[in-house]
Amino acid sequence: MRCRAKGIARSALQRGSAAIEFVVVFPLFFFLLYAIVAYSMVFVVQQSLVAAAEEGARSALVWQYASSEGDALVARGQQACNRATSAAVWLPVAPTCTNAISTAPAGCEDNQSMDCIEVTLRYDYASHPLVPLLPLLDFAVPQSLASKATVEIDPVSLL
Repeated sequence: MRCRAKGIARSALQRGSAAIEFVVVFPLFFFLLYAIVAYSMVFVVQQSLVAAAEEGARSALVWQYASSEGDALVARGQQACNRATSAAVWLPVAPTCTNAISTAPAGCEDNQSMDCIEVTLRYDYASHPLVPLLPLLDFAVPQSLASKATVEIDPVSLL
């Protein structure tokens, strides 16, 4: 009878241990899962900026009416930025777009005889994250994200 009493006493001591273990382990697993989701959103935004910048650069190839080659390049650069920002319209705040125009004879880095339009998109991720960040995740997430895409245009086909 004494052994049986000890067995009952041990099981009574174990009651509630699963709840205590859950309270200790759940926050760690939740933090890990939330960190994976929050950091994956950084990759989603970066990939979206890359795709939008590439789409904007491709749209610079569309002919724009202009009276001079310089005006045509400026119009194409503006069209590239308009298209790039519209491709990233799903973001909470529109990314900032800048275009750099390099004309021949200085031209592009790899082909000096061509005109280049470089589209750059920047997104301030620290101010506008897709998911709210937990206090310890601030150091792992970049402050801003950027993407560049360049298109070469033959000066002969500008006008």
